[in-house]
Amino acid sequence: MKGKSLVSITDYSKDDILRVLSAAKEFEKNPNQQILQGKVVATLFFEPSTRTRLSFETAANRLGARVIGFSDAATSSTSKGETLKDTIKMVSNYADVIVMRHHIEGAARYASEVTDVPVINAGDGANQHPTQTMLDLFTIQQTQGRLNDINITMVGDLKYGRTVHSLIMAMSHFSPTFNFVAPNELAMPEKYKLFCKENNIPFLDLKELSQDVIGNTDILYMTRVQKERFSDLMEYERVKNVYTLCASMLGNTRPNMKVLHPLPRVGEIANDVDDTPQAYYFQQAKNGMYARQAVICDALGLI
Repeated sequence: MKGKSLVSITDYSKDDILRVLSAAKEFEKNPNQQILQGKVVATLFFEPSTRTRLSFETAANRLGARVIGFSDAATSSTSKGETLKDTIKMVSNYADVIVMRHHIEGAARYASEVTDVPVINAGDGANQHPTQTMLDLFTIQQTQGRLNDINITMVGDLKYGRTVHSLIMAMSHFSPTFNFVAPNELAMPEKYKLFCKENNIPFLDLKELSQDVIGNTDILYMTRVQKERFSDLMEYERVKNVYTLCASMLGNTRPNMKVLHPLPRVGEIANDVDDTPQAYYFQQAKNGMYARQAVICDALGLI
């Protein structure tokens, strides 16, 4: 029987999201279990990754699974000209679930269509990053005590930032309010603004990260300007440092306000923010292991 793939966050209903978050909370209490003993998890990373790959592999190892795969496409047979279809079908012979990151949008969906093994999308181009969204939701719930009625300010690369795209769609179940802060070159794509309008989600399009905006925010979601997504390096140089969050900007925040970031950061969060009570991005990264344990188990029908 075909497993439950997670390619887009829209593959999860609201009930799915809440069920997986509940499982993640249990894994936070006890991450070392043998639920996946005898299972094999394949991690196929055609694009560089540190946090996502290591958290998936740690999640699988702590649950008793064996991990196979590669962290560099140059070390796989794709460097010899093997097609993605053939790679996926070959790996499907050895693994119970495939975790895949690819630079081409839609690659994970295609992979899920050519195999009966569940596929978990670990990021496909500038499209989706659903497991990052699950750990983001887990972190929001953890820090706010709820998911409903959260004011989220997204800052930086909103054009290519797959993490913010997925988060918008997931939060649509929970009556959020959004501030989109970006220069024109990196503005939120129209299709996501249209999605907000169709789902009656209030949002503001802003160019400046002002004190007023920060002061009325529950979750300040900073993002890196992704050099690898630019074909014109001059354009990248023009926008790469447009927003930098410093500790001095956090003096008038709500007591529950937290700063999140999918990491890695470059220059968008100054080091002095790390020691503030609002900084939560390293705990957010740690939460990735619990959320991914839950997603893997859900894909295999074990929760």
